[in-house]
Amino acid sequence: MNQQTKWSQFGVLISVFFFWGFVAASNDILIPVFKEKLHMNQLQSQMISFAFYAAYTVGSIIYVFASKQSGGDILNRIGYKNGISLGLVISAFGTLLFYPAAQTASFALVLLGLFIVGLGFSLQQTAANPLAIAMGDPKLGAQRLSLAGGVNNIGTTIGPLLVSLAIFGSINTNGEANTASIESVKTPYLILGGLFLLVAAIFKFSSLPNQIQSEPEAVAATSPTDVFEATVGTAKTSALNYMQLILGMIGIFVYVGVEVSTASNLPEFMRQKLHTPTEYIAPYVSLYWASLMIGRWTASVDAFGVSASTKKVMNFLIPYIAFAFFLLITKVARHDITPFYVYALVIVAIIIANLLSRGNPARQLLIFSICGIAALLIGMFSTGLTSVYAFISVGLFCSTLWPCIFTLAIAGLGKHTNEGASLLIMMIMGGGLVPLLQGFLADKVVGIQLSYITGVACFAYLAYYAIRAKAILKAQGIDYDRLESAGAH
Repeated sequence: MNQQTKWSQFGVLISVFFFWGFVAASNDILIPVFKEKLHMNQLQSQMISFAFYAAYTVGSIIYVFASKQSGGDILNRIGYKNGISLGLVISAFGTLLFYPAAQTASFALVLLGLFIVGLGFSLQQTAANPLAIAMGDPKLGAQRLSLAGGVNNIGTTIGPLLVSLAIFGSINTNGEANTASIESVKTPYLILGGLFLLVAAIFKFSSLPNQIQSEPEAVAATSPTDVFEATVGTAKTSALNYMQLILGMIGIFVYVGVEVSTASNLPEFMRQKLHTPTEYIAPYVSLYWASLMIGRWTASVDAFGVSASTKKVMNFLIPYIAFAFFLLITKVARHDITPFYVYALVIVAIIIANLLSRGNPARQLLIFSICGIAALLIGMFSTGLTSVYAFISVGLFCSTLWPCIFTLAIAGLGKHTNEGASLLIMMIMGGGLVPLLQGFLADKVVGIQLSYITGVACFAYLAYYAIRAKAILKAQGIDYDRLESAGAH
């Protein structure tokens, strides 16, 4: 049976996605500032990413261990919206550490603060992602996650510009910026902590579902929708008995790794190769994360259930509305936006890739991974702004990979869905380890530009997973090609 999305409830849920994006993208501004002020190498500066994303792994391990010790899944016991509220409170405590960290220019306290924020995000993500998939028609779960991801990327687009504004101030009429002040870091993060607490209260008293209805026992799949309503392999005792999940865990690891590493190494690439001062890099970092917003807004069109003719128009219009949003907030932040006009041509690539994908998560994962490889290779073997925009365009092709991988990995897990979701969140640690690997390659082996070979390897695995997951799920009775045919009008 098709379940309609309750948009008022879904709107409350996706607000939390904004905060994840704001903090994650803001880290890319903290990295060059602390590197410059504390005289660190590229590997050392990537510890900011490592501390934040390693917290996801630690948080997931705590979640799985606590669930086992208590004899039942924690979210099933305390409720999903209560879990998100608790996660927001934990993250708020982490932001408090930015005050002493900024006052004393303590890198250790910054890392600890980001780690605690990440712990809270881990619990929030474990609850919010399955909830987003479950809040409506099952076959549109990936599209709803893309829509939530689009809200996430409003945060990632605004975050670097606001944090840069707090650290450097605005660019004056002569095109000059103030000297960086680490002490100024505390203000945006303390405000963020207050917002965490406010939203925690909103979640606590909202009408958001507190439970997800478990899938029924295995039944014969008689229609494309039925395959989602059946629990395949109900005799399995653990989420780790499902190969789509195991391979998907590696997929999440390398996906988050390439997404974060591409952005976090971009400031150093621009400093070395284009001699761009740190205070002028924020708009480029913001455009990278805005590229994820552009792709996710485009991919989420199907979630609204509009007519075929309207969808065709929206497929071309939505990405440029998202791009216009980036230009607007960049202009408001008093940065020159004329260098970014040419990026409108690059956006054509995401429109074509999305149309070719036709909403099929396995096909979309394959096509976008191939495009990501091409973008990185162009960036590695070109110069000037061509290479910069090539690396930035990786954001376009990372945009929908999270919902694709997540949807494929938890498909058919039934009562093990929460466990599987927690294990996937655990693998977000790729966002901490892959940047360290690229930082090592940049410092010690091949230099900053060729270090992006790390991302090429990540995308290569994701292309493999797209092919392999499709075969695994088809053998279990979950066929996205049949769903696509059933949904075509």
